[in-house]
Amino acid sequence: MTINDYKNKFRQQLAYVDKVYWVLFAILIIVAILALFSASSTLAFKHSASTLGPITEQMLFIVVGVCLAFILQFLPSKLIRICSYAGLGISILLLLLTFTGMGVTVNGATRWLKLAGITFQPSELAKLTLILVAGDLLSRIKTKQDQKRCFFIVLALTALVCGLIFVGNLSTAVLLGGIIFLLFFLARVHIKYWGTTLLIIIVLLVSGYFFIENVYIKPGRQVEGVMKRATTWVGRIDDMIAEWKTPDQEFKLTDDNYQRSIAKVAIARGGASPLGVLPGNSQERDFLPQAFADYIFAIIVEESGIIGALFLMLLYLAILFRSCLSSSKYADYSAMLMVMGLALMLTCQALVSMMVSVGIGPVTGQPLPMISRGGTSALITSIYFGIIMCVAREQNELHARQQSAMAASEEEVPEIHIE
Repeated sequence: MTINDYKNKFRQQLAYVDKVYWVLFAILIIVAILALFSASSTLAFKHSASTLGPITEQMLFIVVGVCLAFILQFLPSKLIRICSYAGLGISILLLLLTFTGMGVTVNGATRWLKLAGITFQPSELAKLTLILVAGDLLSRIKTKQDQKRCFFIVLALTALVCGLIFVGNLSTAVLLGGIIFLLFFLARVHIKYWGTTLLIIIVLLVSGYFFIENVYIKPGRQVEGVMKRATTWVGRIDDMIAEWKTPDQEFKLTDDNYQRSIAKVAIARGGASPLGVLPGNSQERDFLPQAFADYIFAIIVEESGIIGALFLMLLYLAILFRSCLSSSKYADYSAMLMVMGLALMLTCQALVSMMVSVGIGPVTGQPLPMISRGGTSALITSIYFGIIMCVAREQNELHARQQSAMAASEEEVPEIHIE
């Protein structure tokens, strides 16, 4: 093929690109830049000697992410599904390395791995690849035997990946497991399989909570390693429940509730007006340690009020709605599961992050996709969009070819004249 042939083929592919996804992606990036700029503070200056330090670094990741998304949308989805199996194997290996002395511990949690001077979270890659592999396997269900076999294969992979993530990040493990169970539902796996398994998991989690509470926390026993993380998880739930029960006049600011309390103050200031205190007028960003990370939604609410909060929530819901609308028209069942799995992960993670910021749920450390500062999260979120747009492009092209074939067949039907 000549260079002109490749150019013509590329132009043809551009015609099938899903422009709605690109618009949603672009809006999310703009919101991310504005939010990061607003959340930069004196704390950022102390950390990087410049208030623009976090924004400049994050912008680099966003630019790389957009390039990845653009390239991915033109790759065959079959190739992505095949590579996801290799990616899952690599992510499992990286998760194992994280907990064998090579992991980087931050705030008492060993979630990061540093290789070649780059620090990243293997759990982000594990989330992506597990969803793709699960969607591919579940799409192969044709008979009852296939259903049973595929269910247990996906369940075993989920147990392995979530078990490795669970050690350092309970919320991510629970969130990922929940998305896989939603895929079971979408794939029409019989409820006797996933329903029973889900019930067992809930019983184990509840039992584990009461065990840690009564054996370690109430007696005040000192623990190390994994059990220390377990007591941290249970302690966060206890702190949340205690805050709900504590009268306002008896509330005291402590090291444990400092971030949650400042985030609530930011949200209260923003709630005084539908438009908040307006961009650039945040005060709490100078007191909130994770203003541009886990609690960035609180700063968004402070500066843009209920209008900004609703806009951001509707933006994530629009991504999910678009995925639902597109998937309902897909001829490829595997493509539908891939798109829905990734869209559900983005939306549910955003929902959890928002709930934590407003004090509805315990502290989880879940970033707001694309908006919270974090290179790994920005790149993986961009890859999510790239894969979703790849599937959308293929399905648009397939639909166009089917329409052309139908039109051609109608033209070939001879006219019958009755005398």
